[in-house]
Order: sequence, then C-alpha cells, then structure tokens
Amino acid sequence: MRLDDITEAIGDTPLVRLDPAVHGLENIDLYAKLELLNPFGSVKDRAAWQMARPLLARGAPGDTVVELSSGNTAKALALLAGMHGRPFRSVTNRMKVPEIKELLLLLGAEIDELPGRSECLDPTDTDDPLTRMYRELAGAGGGYLHTDQYFNELNVEAHVHGTGPEIVKDLDGRAPDYFIACVGTAGSSTGVARVLRRHNPDVEVVGLVGAKSDFIPGIRTIDEVYEVGLFDPGVYDCLATITADDAIDGLLTLVRRCGILTGPTGGGAFQGAVRHLRTVDAGLTERKTAVFIVCDRVESYLSYVRDRRPEVFGRPPRRNSIRTLTDAEVAAAPALAPAAAQRWALEVDPLVVDLRSPHAYQALHLAGSVNLVDEVLAGLLHAGLPFDRRRPVLLVCPVGEKSARYAALLTRMGHPDARSLDGGIIAWRDAGLDLVR
Repeated sequence: MRLDDITEAIGDTPLVRLDPAVHGLENIDLYAKLELLNPFGSVKDRAAWQMARPLLARGAPGDTVVELSSGNTAKALALLAGMHGRPFRSVTNRMKVPEIKELLLLLGAEIDELPGRSECLDPTDTDDPLTRMYRELAGAGGGYLHTDQYFNELNVEAHVHGTGPEIVKDLDGRAPDYFIACVGTAGSSTGVARVLRRHNPDVEVVGLVGAKSDFIPGIRTIDEVYEVGLFDPGVYDCLATITADDAIDGLLTLVRRCGILTGPTGGGAFQGAVRHLRTVDAGLTERKTAVFIVCDRVESYLSYVRDRRPEVFGRPPRRNSIRTLTDAEVAAAPALAPAAAQRWALEVDPLVVDLRSPHAYQALHLAGSVNLVDEVLAGLLHAGLPFDRRRPVLLVCPVGEKSARYAALLTRMGHPDARSLDGGIIAWRDAGLDLVR
C-alpha cells in the first residue's frame, strides 16, 4: 500500500472477532472495531480530520487551530495542524494523564489550562472553561480555527461516512444486533448508531458512561454527558455505568488474551459489552452479533493503570487509598450543607482543603482555604495522615462527591473530625456565600 499523505491512512480499520473463550458468550459473536490502528492512534483521528480539513482549507496562514481537549482529539489536531504549518492550542480545564500532556508538548502544542468556578463543562456558568474559551475566541477578532468538537456535527459525520459503513461492510452488508459504545463527545456512538439503524432498525445501542466521581479517560460520567452538545439520549436504547476498575479489567483482558493494546476506554467498552450481553445470551435461540469500539492505545495510560493497579507493575498495593473505600463508608462520611459549613467554620476554625485544580482554585475559592489537588492529597495519604488530628478538616471539591470520599478515608485513618462540603463549591456559590480570588 502506497500513500501520498498520512491522512489517507485514517479509517478502514479492522473488525476483529474475539475468541469466545475470552468473553464466554455462547450465542453471540463479539467483534472489536480497532480504531487504535488509525495513524495517530485513536478513533478521534477521523473526527479531527473531518472537522479540521475545511478550516485549514479556508484559514489564513499562521492561524492557530484550537480545541477544548486534553486527549486524543488534541493529539490528532496537533499533528494535523503541524502538517499544515499551523500552531495548535489545546485548551483544557485539567490535564489528568501526564503522558498525554508530555506527548502534546512533544508535538509542539500550546497547552492553555483555563480557570473556572467548576471543573465541569457547564455552559450556564460564565466562568466555565468552555464559555470562557468561546468568549476569548469571539473577542480575538480572528486568527483562530476552532474545531468545536462538542457541538460540531462533522464530529458525527466522520462516523456516518466512515466507521459505521465499514462495520456494515465487514459484516457482509449486515448491521450487528448490538452496538456497545462508550460516550465521550458522543460523536462516534451517534454517527455509528445512525448508520447501523438504517440497515437494521432493531439494532440495540448501549451507551456506556462513567460512574460518578470516577475518572476513565475518554468516557464522561452520567452527569457530564448531558453537558455535551452532540449528546442525544434518544440515540441509545439504554445507558449503563462502568467504573475505572471495569475499564482496567477489560484493558488487561484485551491486552493479555487478545493481543489488542487497548487503552482504558476500549477496556471499559469490552467489559461493559460482555456484562450487557450476558443478560441476553442465555435466552437466544439464534446466533447474534455485537460490536464495540477499541478507541485508542494503552501506552499513553501507563501511569493511570499504575496508580490504580500497582501490583500489575510488581509494586505493593497502595495504602490509604480512596479506591479501597466501601459505599457504606462514603455514605457515612460527615458532610455539611453550605450554610452549616459556614457556621461550623466560624466556630472551630477548620483547615479548609480545596481539592480542585490550581486554576479553578485561583479563580474563586473559600477564604482561608488551602489548595491540595486531589492527586497530591492522595499521594500524601499513602504515607499516613498528613493533618494534625487536633484541628478539624473541611474538604471541598466541585460538587461534593470526591470530597466525601476523602472525608471517609480520613475518618478511617483516625482523624476525629474530617467533613465534606455537601454539594461542593457549586452549592456554596449557589447559596450566595462569599468566594474570593
């Protein structure tokens, strides 16, 4: 195969049937669409090129390609922009995977971490990173080529014209009976589902979202998906939740049993697919087919896996981790509503620990609080209790979910009075209580 341009290698990825001995399904053939074999390493290569191509064609020399992304879309756009002699700017509210940040810097990207009142994409919040970016681009008077992946229909069209038809073609002109997809920007799941339903109106489409307060690269939580402009709940017959543990379990299975070097998103898709399909497998009287997408490669997520499964790398399990908490422990963690927290703070002068990113903290925070990003606090806790037991602690995060977990862990470790701000910084703001810069 000879190509004149690397973009000609985007698409036409293999559809691989998985050995039934791996997944255990008796009446369903399970196929993996290997989007990790795109030239830049992920399913986002398709959407990035579909969105960037018309902008690059009409933009002025020197215009900067810009996108709100800290992952695969940013990587693909950085490469495409560089090929066309343009700079690329990755705007993000938080870089959570170190390897991705290092790779983007290697590719020559400018990384702009915007502050915001929350670390969620909330279009109604004027200090949200997405809104802040739109405002900045509008006021710049040109010079930017914004691909706008969360609202750009070309994100979906990349899969209407590519991924979906390829699946049908490789199944001999038939759509699968089941399509299981992780939901990020919702571009791939929406586009593929649209094509599959043209060939089989009865195809069952299952959307996989992350568990609350969990982080799986490339997958949004059930709360976050409703903040994405391309997300339409009507696309999916059902939404199912998966955890980071599910994603890593699936990753290890695909890597070790199937030779597929998937990242956590593909691992989560596999695990979610098998879990869902087992509920229907035993009752089937005829053979069915199912497809899921392997979105990207494992190499960029080694620190993510190492942090959650140190034993995989021959390291001892981490002590004092929020990942070891039970639901009952988290539910029992002391929490205070904003007004009660304000009164309590005046009475006992607690140490107020804000777990958000430095940029979000700098934008607005509780007076007198200290900023310990959750990953930093997690590292401190592995070595033991870092706070004086004689001083109460109030933990603060965007919506009160992560802070509740840390309050529960501090309680387990013997701190006599560690509490969480119920509803987080957003509830404090909505209650009209003071925040400082």
